[in-house]
Amino acid sequence: MPRLILASTSVYRRELLGRLRLPFDVARPDVDEMPRPYETPRDLAVRLAYAKACAVASLQSDDAWALGSDQVAELDGQPLGKPGGRDAAIAQLQAMRGRPVRFHTALCLAHPDGRNFAGLDLTEVHFRLLADAEIARYVDAEQPFDCAGSFKCEGLGITLFERIDNQDPTALVGLPLIATCRLLRRAGFALP
Repeated sequence: MPRLILASTSVYRRELLGRLRLPFDVARPDVDEMPRPYETPRDLAVRLAYAKACAVASLQSDDAWALGSDQVAELDGQPLGKPGGRDAAIAQLQAMRGRPVRFHTALCLAHPDGRNFAGLDLTEVHFRLLADAEIARYVDAEQPFDCAGSFKCEGLGITLFERIDNQDPTALVGLPLIATCRLLRRAGFALP
């Protein structure tokens, strides 16, 4: 079986990929993540997933596949980044309350010989009409400062939503495992 490398240092992606019970290494991709002018959130996610996978794959000399993934949240056609702190998280959640937010989660599996397989998942999260006090309580309780959209759906963030429309519940956490399994099987990995 080929070797697998997760082209990400995200603890969330590492935990998700670990669910598949395949051995894998982790490598930090050296990629500029700044959006380009006029780049849509979807295109940004696709470009970054590809860049991350290819950056790590290009450093390998054996039969290794690098898995890159990126997620970009979109509100009114604009990307939402990671808040980084309390005030920014509160402001993001206030802007999203009562509204749908789209999450584009792209992935790419790249080999040093240039082969690659890609996938994309779209999740739409419908936020409840949240009161300022609810938002502050949530942010203080979970401190989602490293998460696009300022929430952790696998934790208390689930209380913020009316509903989630998606094909793969793991995509919202950062790595769509259904699509990941499809790509891994194409690359020769044995999965149940």
